[in-house]
This record gives sequence, C-alpha cells and structure tokens, in this order.
Amino acid sequence: MKTIKLILALSLIVGASSCRKELEIIPPTGTAVTSPFSGKVTGFYLLNEGNMGSNKATLDYFDYSTGIYLKNIFASANPFVARELGDVGNDIQVYGKKLYAVINCSNLVEVMDSRDAKHIAQISIPNCRYITFDNGFAYVSSYAGPVEMDPNYRKGYVAKIDTTTLQVIAECTVGYQPEEMVIENGKLYVANSGGYRVPNYDNTVSVIDLATFQVTKTIDVAINLHRMEKDRFGNIYVSSRGDGYDEHPRTFVISSSLDQVTDELELLPVSDMAMCGDSLYVVCCQWNNFTNSNEISYAVYDVVRREIVSRNLITDGTEEQIQIPYGIAVNPETGEFFVTDAKDYVTPGTLYCFSKDGVKKWQVTTGDIPAHIAFVTE
Repeated sequence: MKTIKLILALSLIVGASSCRKELEIIPPTGTAVTSPFSGKVTGFYLLNEGNMGSNKATLDYFDYSTGIYLKNIFASANPFVARELGDVGNDIQVYGKKLYAVINCSNLVEVMDSRDAKHIAQISIPNCRYITFDNGFAYVSSYAGPVEMDPNYRKGYVAKIDTTTLQVIAECTVGYQPEEMVIENGKLYVANSGGYRVPNYDNTVSVIDLATFQVTKTIDVAINLHRMEKDRFGNIYVSSRGDGYDEHPRTFVISSSLDQVTDELELLPVSDMAMCGDSLYVVCCQWNNFTNSNEISYAVYDVVRREIVSRNLITDGTEEQIQIPYGIAVNPETGEFFVTDAKDYVTPGTLYCFSKDGVKKWQVTTGDIPAHIAFVTE
C-alpha cells in the first residue's frame, strides 16, 4: 500500500488548488512512531470526531510498512474538494476497496478509496450514526431528524445502501435514536437509545430480517443502548449507558438463535468494546452524576469461559496517563491493541499502541477526540 507516498506528494500541490485557495489547508504531519512491519494488516485509519459545531472531524492514517503516522490527511488527499471532512466523525469502516466515514452532524457518509483516502462520493443521511455491511449492501443507522432534545422526537431508521451505485435504496423504521448495529444469522440487530427523549429512553433492540428488510421482532433489554459486538457463537453483546443516576450502565448478551436476552455481564460502564478472537476488549469511562466524576476501568471478557479474565488490560501503568479512554481497537493479526484518549475533548488527543500483553509500544498525538479505527488489509 502506497498511501503514505501518495499523500505526501499530494500535500505539495495543495497550494495550487483553485478550489481550496480560500481555505487554510494544513498539510499532513508525518511522525515515525515504530519500526516498519509487513503483514496482512497494512495500516489503519483513525477518525477524530472533533467538537460538535466546529466542523473539525479529521482523518489520520498509520502505515505499518513504514511505521509512520500521518495526521489530517483528507484535505491533502483531496485538494480539489472544496470542503473539509465535516462535523462530528461518528464511525469509520472499510468494505471492499472503499472507506466509509459517517459524519453525524453534517448528515452524510463520506465514501473514499481505501487505498489513498481520495473522495469518491457522499451519501446524504440525516443525523447518521453507525455503519455495517453485508452481501454488497451498507446499513446506516439514522436519528432521522435534527440534533435536539425533544420528548416527542420521531423514531429513527436504518438506511440500506447499494455499495456499487452508492444510492440509498430502502429505509426501515426502528426505535428511537438508533446507534450501533451487528449482522448475524441473516438479521440486522439495532441498538435503540432514545437519547433525545430523556428521561423517556428507549430500551429495545430492533431485529430486521435482511431478506425482507422489515422489523420482525423487538427485544426489550435496558435503557439507553449504545455499543454492539458479536462472537463466533452467534451471541450479541449490547451495552446500556444507563441514566447516570439510578439506572446503572450494564452489558447484556442476546442469543441470535432465540432473539432474546440470555445473560448480563458484570462489566462496568462500556464506552467502547472490540471483539478479537474469543476476547471482548472493553474500555469504560462514564460520568456519574452523584459523584461528579468519571468512572474509568478496563476489562477483557472471555466469550468461551463466559467470564472476565482481566481487569488489568494495560499492565505497565500507562493507564495513569490516560485521561479519558474513549475508543479501543485490536489488530486481528498481531493482537496488539489501541486505546484513544480524548483528554479534555477540546484539544488534540492521544493514541496509545499496546502489545497483546498490555505493554505500551508507542503513542502519538492525534486530532480532537480520537475515536474510531478501521484496519486496512491486503
């Protein structure tokens, strides 16, 4: 993959772009953070959310073949696109040879070439949240309306996109303010939060049959649902953020064969989680309205043994440096994992890389609110 060389070359011609000459373009900053490595996973993109209303979502890239981390690559890769990435980067995924970035408050999905981050198209979806893929289609959760608290806010929906034409071809209404999704056994599971209807949160998971693209069941779980992951046994893990008061954050297991909750895990608040093999990696940081402080923890859950095998994900003391653990991702090839630190939410964050044993390998400064990682493979 020649992403690094291409982007650096493009940065030299940014000043010649007539489309962007009225904008201040900052060329990507390259930092050597580790030794070059060759493997099936060639690199990863990191989407920095940026602050709501600031239009500061940015895209970074790490290249394993060079050991170089590049910041803010979208503008340099696209000197003739007269705009920045947008307002609040909420999710990023690679499917086929395309890179999809969900830009929440800009109401769009930015589609790029996964090899060089060049713009291909943008798909308009209001208040879009997360994206997942199956059999040539992308599925995007949408709040379906503006960013506002409203007890009478309408239900959300999932948009179905043809990844060849990049057109929305169908919509399916689900619960209130849908968040993450997983696909299992021919069904799309959607976590509904109801976050705009406080204190009347939603507490359901919508089950969509992909063959008909219709909701076939609604599963009662817990209020304010958010994150989702699945294991190889057909179990789906869904987190509840609670309300910060009497309803505490919890994590539940849904059987995709039964379409019902079968277990509750003894995990602390889940900010983000990532499945790798039979291990569910969890970072937790949630505000407690009673103590006026964040509750922070880390855990690894073994899905075979069905138990937490470690609450010391980081073993060298580096966790003391991490102010707000915000996102987590695991390299499926090497087992090394990455934790993002959002710090104070308004200044550049930090990305930490750890060996599979929890020892820090390197760290690097990112954009504001580093959040979502998408690995690129050969």
